Amino acid sequence: RRLNVRVNIELLSISNPVHRKDLAVRLTDDTDPFFLYNLVISEEDFQSLKSQQGLLVDFSAFPQKFIDLLQQCIQEQNKDIPRFLLQLVSSAPALDHTPVSLNVVETNPFKHLTHLSLKFLPGTDAEIKKFLANCLKSLKEDKTMLEEKLKRTEEDLTRQLSYTQQNLSEKSRELDKLKNEWTSYTAALSNKHSQELTSEKERALQAQTQYQQQHEQQKKELENLHQKSIQQLQNRLSELEVINKDLTERRYKGDSTVRELKAKLSGLEDECQRAKQEVLSLRRENTTLDAECHEKEKLINQLQTRVAVLEQEIKDKDQLVTRTKEVLDATQEQKVILEESTEEKQRHIEKLETTIKSLSAELLKANEIIKKLQGDLKTLMSKLKLKNTVTIQQEKLLAEKEEKLQKEQRESQEMGQSLRMKEQEVCKLQEQLEGTIQKLEESKQLLKTNENVIMWLNKQLSEVQMAKKLDTPASAHGGGRAAVSPHGMPDRPSFHSSGISHPISPLYAFQNFLEPTHSKNGNSQCPVHLNSQLSKLSRCSDAHPVPAAAHPANKENGDQLGLDSKYFKRKDDSIPLRGLSQNTLNSEYLRPYLPPKAQPSPKAAGTPTSAYFPG
Repeated sequence: RRLNVRVNIELLSISNPVHRKDLAVRLTDDTDPFFLYNLVISEEDFQSLKSQQGLLVDFSAFPQKFIDLLQQCIQEQNKDIPRFLLQLVSSAPALDHTPVSLNVVETNPFKHLTHLSLKFLPGTDAEIKKFLANCLKSLKEDKTMLEEKLKRTEEDLTRQLSYTQQNLSEKSRELDKLKNEWTSYTAALSNKHSQELTSEKERALQAQTQYQQQHEQQKKELENLHQKSIQQLQNRLSELEVINKDLTERRYKGDSTVRELKAKLSGLEDECQRAKQEVLSLRRENTTLDAECHEKEKLINQLQTRVAVLEQEIKDKDQLVTRTKEVLDATQEQKVILEESTEEKQRHIEKLETTIKSLSAELLKANEIIKKLQGDLKTLMSKLKLKNTVTIQQEKLLAEKEEKLQKEQRESQEMGQSLRMKEQEVCKLQEQLEGTIQKLEESKQLLKTNENVIMWLNKQLSEVQMAKKLDTPASAHGGGRAAVSPHGMPDRPSFHSSGISHPISPLYAFQNFLEPTHSKNGNSQCPVHLNSQLSKLSRCSDAHPVPAAAHPANKENGDQLGLDSKYFKRKDDSIPLRGLSQNTLNSEYLRPYLPPKAQPSPKAAGTPTSAYFPG
């Protein structure tokens, strides 16, 4: 059966999550509102359709070509034997919500050629409802528009009618007046004309007699002139015959030249048509090449914007790293100030503990900053993955379009060079990211080693405290020797005057780790520098035993608690007291205090990360 179908073609652009274009085709029937078939073609679907049906058109030019085919079918529909046909083929005997194929067929006396075949799906209930709602909405809008137009036309017609009636009444009055005037005027004119006729008849008779006399005289003159002119014409005729012979000879020669020129003109016209066809083909190729160039320029602009965004993000990360470095420098400066304050104020131990707490809070802040940097690195890695996927897709597109761009090798080479530059920039960005990741791993390792050192020092301090508690009865009875740890470590100092009996912080323990003990008489002191080994300290402590009650006596006599201030002056070979930085513990100075398992190798003597710490 034959059916009039409405075909709607729309080009949809979707930008979320990836920018793409889809072609939506819809078949509807104005007489049947439930007749609805839809088809959505994406760029990937078009590539498969192109390979299946052997199409020679790109996705951008496909909608216009499809519209051209439909227009040809519309032009041929009223003919008895149309050249182009639209066939709607269904597997079912009736169009009962089954998939349908729309074929554009060209009829020949030899074969029916299908130029294009598209499979349409029937509309669901929701789509039909939506379509019917849109139709109803458009009909209502048309109805309101028509009602408004009707009202306007009625108002205009009523106004025009009243205006014409008024004009009619006025014109009828004017007509009556004109009739009366006309009758009086015609009577006056008839009288005048009758008088004028009589006078004119008399004048005409007089003129007639005069004209007859003049005519006879002119006739004689004309006869004389006529004879003279006949003689002149005969002479002229003989001259013209001679001229005619010359002109006929020239005419034959002109005809032969005209034939030759016509032959040349036909050849030139053929060459002109060929040149026009070549110009049209070249223009079409130029338009396709311009479109492809514009697409490539768009791709390059997108890549440049993404690279700029990555560069800005990397600059932000560099600024964060510089800020962390500034924070670390500030902490180091604060530690130097604290060292100077410890040299001047050794008696105020409580203030030192408060400064240590502030340092621990700053370390927590540093840990939080490192966590933030790790989160930022994760986001950067995810963005780089997205960028890699985009670059892979772009490489596929470039591989498909290399065959079409053989004529434009110069432009393609320039594009390749720009792409290589962008890839080098991406490699540089990846190397910078790897460098930041390595720095973060090194900072994590430093934190781990610092925590191991703190745990080990706390353990050693607890062992020293237990050993001191066991040795206090012996020192009370008989003035025994000062307690020493199993690894050659001196007793943990007790502060009876200040009332501090709880375990002190690891930083303070390391600073006061090598304090000498004072005797009661104050004659035999054993000063030890911070860079000396524990073997010297153990010798001094064995040679000069000190009772446990030495500190209160020294306090009463006004002596200093611990070492003198001169032993806290900075030396070139001394250990820098900088909290928990990477120069906190040199394995060369910790070698006497560590158990045999924790002794570092000679190669890793200068690096705290290579030493093994228990805990």
